[in-house]
Amino acid sequence: MPFEPGEVVAPSDPRIVLEGQWGHQPGVAITVNSGSRLSFSFAGERVQLLFDTTGLTVAPHLWITVDDGEPALHVVKESVVDLSAPTGRHKVEVVVKDVSEHVNRWNPPFECAVVFGGLVLDVNSRLRLSGRPDGPRLEFYGDSITQGVRALSEATDSEGADGTASYAYLTARAFGATSYQVGFGRQGIVRTGNGEVPSGLESFGWNYAGSPAERIAPPDVVIVNLGVNDETLTPEQYAEYVARVRSAYPQTTIVALPPFSGKHADTIAAAVKSVDDPNVVLIDSTGWITEADCTDDVHPSVAGNRAIADQLIPALEAATSLRRRS
Repeated sequence: MPFEPGEVVAPSDPRIVLEGQWGHQPGVAITVNSGSRLSFSFAGERVQLLFDTTGLTVAPHLWITVDDGEPALHVVKESVVDLSAPTGRHKVEVVVKDVSEHVNRWNPPFECAVVFGGLVLDVNSRLRLSGRPDGPRLEFYGDSITQGVRALSEATDSEGADGTASYAYLTARAFGATSYQVGFGRQGIVRTGNGEVPSGLESFGWNYAGSPAERIAPPDVVIVNLGVNDETLTPEQYAEYVARVRSAYPQTTIVALPPFSGKHADTIAAAVKSVDDPNVVLIDSTGWITEADCTDDVHPSVAGNRAIADQLIPALEAATSLRRRS
């Protein structure tokens, strides 16, 4: 049966819930970060998701879940994704599995990004108002591990990556949190990332070049897991990063989570001590995983990310106001 278009819904419509690091340009919402999500509810049978793929050289990967079904992989090569279900009320969740770290995803026009153009409902479907997330607000800043690179396999492209397997995504879900999962492969505090991404010091506060990361409310907790890609790192450089986070969020608890390999752990501990801020806490991740928990001796596997989350969740409960949902 041919799709008969009805209501057209813009990405900014309040009936669409966007979570994570999204920037906005006229008519579209854009994310370059794995783990970002959008969700909506509709009554009817059919809906189309619209994406702008103009200029993309590498297609982003999405997980799309309808109701309680298994997530389905969608590689966004075309501008329209058709969804259908039996007549009734349905919940759709779209999660960014991966935005490639190997091509430009920072300076518009992008070579890889999720550029969401809204929805088209068929004439017999209606979009419904969904409840807004009511849990705590978390922000994660990290590198390829936070992004979920090579979590599934040693494959260096999006086939091996999955932002929903990342320790950051798992931790946020345990707390029922609205989460900003900002991970850029190869990035450090002072080292630039892949895909034309600046250093952590220069990228903090931006969705991508020219798009300030505006928030409707400050996060409850910010977790920083940067440093493993820095060849050298001084306490002053790490403290400067913490100062930028503090300037943006005066009351937020900032958690310094050193690299899981232990690299620069002493430097980061010295930096935390030097800032002399009771709301900046250090969580020691020594021994949480080993090379056996990784797909390539560096990047945690699915089980390795789960092992990190299993350690991080109670550590956050001990060091912050966060509590798991029962």
